Amino acid sequence: MKILARPPALTRPAVPGARRPGAPPGAPAPRWALPLAVLGGTALVAVRAAALGQWIVDDAAVTFAYVRSVGEGLGPVQQAGAPPVEGYSNPAWLVLLLAGRVLGLFDHGAWFGVSDLALFPKALALACVAATLACVAGAARVAAPGRAWLVVLGTGGLLAANESYVVWCFSGLENSLYGLLAAALALLLVRALTGRGAGGPGLACGAAALALAAALTRPDGAVLAAAYPLTVLLARRQGALRAAVLSCAVFATGYGAFLLWRRAAFGRWVPNTAVAKSQRPPDLAEVAKAGELLGYAGWALVLVCAACAGLVLGRPGPARRVTAGLCVPLALTLLAYGALARDWMPLYRFATPVWVLGSALAALAVTVVAAEARPRARALLGCALAGGLALSLAGQEARGAGFRHEPTLSMCWVADRYGRTFDTYADRLGLRPGATVALPDLGGTLLTSRLRVVDIAGLTDRRIADAYAAHDKDGLARYVLSAVRPELVHTHGAWPAKSGLTDARLTAAGYVPLYREEDGGGDYVRAAAVPGGARRVAAVRAWAEPRLDRMNRAKQHERGHLGACGPRLLPPRLTPPTPASRPAPPPPQDASRGETRPIPLAPLTPPAPVVPVAWDAPYEGDPRGETRPIPLARLQPPAPVVPVTWGSASIPREVQL
Repeated sequence: MKILARPPALTRPAVPGARRPGAPPGAPAPRWALPLAVLGGTALVAVRAAALGQWIVDDAAVTFAYVRSVGEGLGPVQQAGAPPVEGYSNPAWLVLLLAGRVLGLFDHGAWFGVSDLALFPKALALACVAATLACVAGAARVAAPGRAWLVVLGTGGLLAANESYVVWCFSGLENSLYGLLAAALALLLVRALTGRGAGGPGLACGAAALALAAALTRPDGAVLAAAYPLTVLLARRQGALRAAVLSCAVFATGYGAFLLWRRAAFGRWVPNTAVAKSQRPPDLAEVAKAGELLGYAGWALVLVCAACAGLVLGRPGPARRVTAGLCVPLALTLLAYGALARDWMPLYRFATPVWVLGSALAALAVTVVAAEARPRARALLGCALAGGLALSLAGQEARGAGFRHEPTLSMCWVADRYGRTFDTYADRLGLRPGATVALPDLGGTLLTSRLRVVDIAGLTDRRIADAYAAHDKDGLARYVLSAVRPELVHTHGAWPAKSGLTDARLTAAGYVPLYREEDGGGDYVRAAAVPGGARRVAAVRAWAEPRLDRMNRAKQHERGHLGACGPRLLPPRLTPPTPASRPAPPPPQDASRGETRPIPLAPLTPPAPVVPVAWDAPYEGDPRGETRPIPLARLQPPAPVVPVTWGSASIPREVQL
């Protein structure tokens, strides 16, 4: 009998890379892969941030000044003797910096030749970047356990390529912490969607705590309080309503307690900075400006990544739930960005959480789609990504060229140009102790000037903030010139028109110019406050013009003064003269830190007549810190001044003969 054997069924050869839709791509990676990917992504961001040098934006220095005041027991004030005003909008970041100060890591001197005012905030930002990538790793392990390391590296690469993220994370501001909290909340949402305890009280309270920390890091961070309730309600899990109510109640309790403290301490429900910036409820047109972020990231790259995310959301599985957990907070932070008043600083300062969540979503979606795609589709996806990334980098290069040429207002520049320069003005003009200067650039000035500072921008002044909120620049100018009557005033750029402190109004109030800026405004002194009158003002004007011209040219040449500005930024402290007019002994040195400790404040003695010297360029107390031999000087008629001894050898000062 002939036996007919049924031929075996033909099987299709396996396609490399093709996987069952919705299945997590790949087996779990080695344990060392994820930590190494986190370190690699952090290193990419650190290399890009190194180009910023020691640059710290001056707005961050305002928070530094409050950290110093709180650390010295003065309370939340901009400087000793000032009323308590919430001139900062980042209390959580302030607490971290204060902890660093208590530990001796911040505002104490220099480490490895770098001021800890720059080094500690940047080190803290780098730690936040590493923790952010660790949160991304936790979410990626759920969606793509075999390729989670690739998701982390992709996220780190996208963040390092994003100039907005790098610049503002390492500016000294709170952006890195805000991005970390957004990533941590996204990880918690992923666990809520993929774990069994989605509606448990632990996750609900944890989400509320993270949202509360975000709200205390930036005012717009309060929008993240809606992320957990929206996620669990949209997932329609058992107990979702109870979990959503619990999360909202915990957040409301914590944030309500903070608002009550703010009202009791400062008399406002919102930060004084929000009043000064005239933050109002947004309309639809303002919210639409969030689309600018998509243009900055590159529309081609955004469309490719959005298509990949759509494919992942269309297939069941853990990758879909992880993608949804990232989409909810991303949408909320985009809305929050659109609701904020437009910022005058470049490179989208308030967009940091959008970059974090968007980069993580893009890296995850592309990795999952590529793992499930056939070779030809994978090649097309790679080409599309390469083209989109090239266009994105080209667009960012064009938008960031101005910033790279001259970074936004540097703390060191403000310390030199306003803090130290206006102190020298007061010395040369013989102004009374405790004289007042009114100007709009505050941070570096507060850290270095011994003068009483009035903030024309209104961030730390309630009356001026109220005037900006009411659009009453005439009332603002009357308050400054009639009630405050500062001895020294500075304006520049748009500030004369914005504040009403125009040249004509200052002249009518008895102010005369010491130096004029090319873009309008300049340095002014109230003539009646100067002993010696017009002759002394003319001498100081002749001293100031060449030096400040050189300083402005050097600022442009040195890319906004990225270099160091001394191991510590301290206001000089007055001490009585030593007997027989001998020079005071040098302040004690701290050999372990290589710095000079400030001399305690001593009571002032009656003025002693000295002969001021008209120096040739640059004098020993040049605000740029240059010291050169002193040529023979032309003696001027003696004028009474108070001799001073400076408390920090790192800040050279004018020598009275």
